[in-house]
Amino acid sequence: MNIKRTFDRDSLTEEEIEFLKSFTKKCRGDILRMTTLATSGHPGGSMSSIDIYAILYGFCNVYPSDPFNPERDRIIISHGHTTPGVYSALGNYGFFDMEDAVLNFRTAGSPFEGHVEKSVPGIEWNTGNLGQGLSAACGFALNSRLNNLNCNIYCVMGDGEQAKGQIGEARRFAVKYKLNNLTVIVDKNGLQIGGKTSEIMPDNIKGNFEADGFHTIEIDGHDFNEIYSAVKKAHAIDSPVVIIANTIMGKGVSFMENRAKYHGSTLNTEDCKKALNELGERDDIDELINEKKLNKPIKSLNKRTDNRFVLEPDNKNIIYTRDKNTDNRSAFGNALFDIAKSYKEKTDSQRIPFAVFDCDLEGSVKTGAFRKEFSDNFFESGIEEHNAAVISGALSSESILTFFADFGVFGVDEVYNQQRLNDINNSNLKVVCTHCGIDVGEDGKTHQCIDYFGIINSTFGFKVIIPADPNQTDKAVRYIASHKGNFVLIMGRSVIPVILNEEGEPFFGENYEFKYGKTDTVRKGNDLTIISTGNMLTHALKGYEMLKEDGINPTLINISCPSDIDVEDLKSAAKTGLIITIEDHNVKTGVGTAIGTLIAENGINVKFRKLGATFYNSSGKSNELYKLAGLSPQDLYNAAKKEI
Repeated sequence: MNIKRTFDRDSLTEEEIEFLKSFTKKCRGDILRMTTLATSGHPGGSMSSIDIYAILYGFCNVYPSDPFNPERDRIIISHGHTTPGVYSALGNYGFFDMEDAVLNFRTAGSPFEGHVEKSVPGIEWNTGNLGQGLSAACGFALNSRLNNLNCNIYCVMGDGEQAKGQIGEARRFAVKYKLNNLTVIVDKNGLQIGGKTSEIMPDNIKGNFEADGFHTIEIDGHDFNEIYSAVKKAHAIDSPVVIIANTIMGKGVSFMENRAKYHGSTLNTEDCKKALNELGERDDIDELINEKKLNKPIKSLNKRTDNRFVLEPDNKNIIYTRDKNTDNRSAFGNALFDIAKSYKEKTDSQRIPFAVFDCDLEGSVKTGAFRKEFSDNFFESGIEEHNAAVISGALSSESILTFFADFGVFGVDEVYNQQRLNDINNSNLKVVCTHCGIDVGEDGKTHQCIDYFGIINSTFGFKVIIPADPNQTDKAVRYIASHKGNFVLIMGRSVIPVILNEEGEPFFGENYEFKYGKTDTVRKGNDLTIISTGNMLTHALKGYEMLKEDGINPTLINISCPSDIDVEDLKSAAKTGLIITIEDHNVKTGVGTAIGTLIAENGINVKFRKLGATFYNSSGKSNELYKLAGLSPQDLYNAAKKEI
C-alpha cells in the first residue's frame, strides 16, 4: 500500500496497522538474515527499534526516490549499531535494493557497514560512537532555522547511551535555542552489552530530560498507534520533546526476547531457521548463503549531494603594520566579522549562511564583533565542547559556513573523537584554536596545546594552517572561508610583531598571496635553512639575525600548511646542506617530524635537526617559557653553530 507521509491524523487506520505488522515482520526477518550471514552485528536492539523505524521512515517527509530533497525531514540514528534495523526499514521502503543489504552487510568494500553510514540513502549522519547523535540532530535543527526550511528533526537513541555526558550538553543546548522541531525517541529496552542498564549505570532518563526542559511522553514502543500519536503530539508542543519508548530486546522471537546476549551476538544458521519459522518468514537462509558466495555486484545507490557551502574568493584583506602590533586571534576576529559583513552587503540579504560557535571564550577567541552584529548566527554553547564540536560539524555539512572557535586544548585535544567523526562525515568545519603551543600566558601546562598537529594530522581530511602573524592570519581566514573541507586554524595568545621583509614592509602584506601548501621564504641564504611555524617565526628571525652577525647566512622559511608540505620546496631548502626546524609543538609529533618523514621518503640528502617541546612546560611569560623549553633565539643560534 502507499503510505500517506504525514502525521495529520489522530490515529492509524486498520489497513495501515495491518501493513505495518506485515512490514515489520519482514524487517525482523531481514535483520536476522543480515546478521546471520555476516556472522556479526546487533540483532537485539535492531528488533526492539524496528517498529519505531517503520513509523518514522514510513510517515515522515523522507522520499525513497528523492532521498536528498532539501525540504526533507532529518532522521538521525544515534545508536548506530542498530544498522540491521535501519537498513531493513529503508530497504523495504524502497531506498535501495533490500537483497543488496542482506547479502553485503558488514562485507569489506560494501556501503552497508556495521554502523550507519551516509553512503546509504536515508542515513543523515555516521554514528556508532554513542552519545553524539543528539548533538548532530541539534546541528540539523539549526540548519532548518538558518536555511528557513520547514522540516522536522528526529533523533532515535538507545537507553544505555543516556549515561553519556554529551547528551546532557545537547539537551541543554536544544532547550536554550528553542529547537522545537526536534523530537527525540529513546528505545528503552533496558539492556546493553553487559546486562541490565539499571545495574550497569542507573540513569533517570525521564527526569534528566525534564530537568533540562524537554517535554516527555512515555509509550509502548511496539504499539504502532502509540508511536504515531506520540510523534503527532510532539509536533504541536512548543519545546523539544522526548518520547520514551518502552521496548523489548529481540522483540518477535521468543528465545531472543529480553536477553542481553543478543545485543551484539548473532544467531547461527539453525537458530536463524527457527527464528524465521517463528516469525512466519520464509526460511531462505541456505539459499542466501550460496548467493553471498557469488559476490554479485551491488546495485548503484543514489549519490549524496554536496552541501558544503563556501564563499567566492575575493581580494579583500586587512593590512597590519608595526605601528600597532596585535595578536593573531584579534586578526581572526576582524577577518571573520569583515567577511560576514561583506557578504551581507554584497547579497543585500537579511539572512546570512554563517554560524559561529563559542564555548564561553568569546573575549579570548575574539568573536565578539561577529556576535554583536550577527547575533542570530552566533551560538554560545557554554562549557560544552563535545556538544559544540558535533553540532558545528553537522551544521557545516548543510550549506552553512561554520566556525568553531576555542582554545587548542578544548577544540582539538578534548574533542578529538568528535572531530574525527566530523571528518568521517565529510563535514566542512572551520575550527579556529587560539592559545596553542606554549604561548598561553601564565595558565601553565594544562592549557599548553603542544600536540594539536600530531592529533589532527592523524585524520585524513583535516588540514592544519598555522599563520605567522596577523597579516597571514587575515589571508588564511579568507582562504578557509572560500575553500571546502575541514580546516584547523592555529594561533597562540600573545601580541606579536608584524613580520617585515628586508625592505621593512609587511612580508604578508598587500602583494602576498596565500597558497595552501606552499612555503614562504622570508630570508634567503646559503649556509643552512631554518624552518619555523606560526608565531615561532618571530623568534626564528631573531636567531637568524644573530647568525648573520656571526657571519653565517641562513635561509629562513615559514611553513604555515604543515599537513601538506610542498616537497619541491623542501628539496630547494635542502640545497644548503642543513635544515633545522624550530616549533613549539611536541617534538615527537610536530612539524619537524613530518618534515623528517618527507626527507626520508623522498631521498633528500641533507643534514637534519629538529627543535621542539620535549616536556610539559610551566607557568610564566612566553619568552621565559621558550627559554625554559630550549626554543629561544639563543637556543636556535647555539643549535645552528653546533651543527655547522
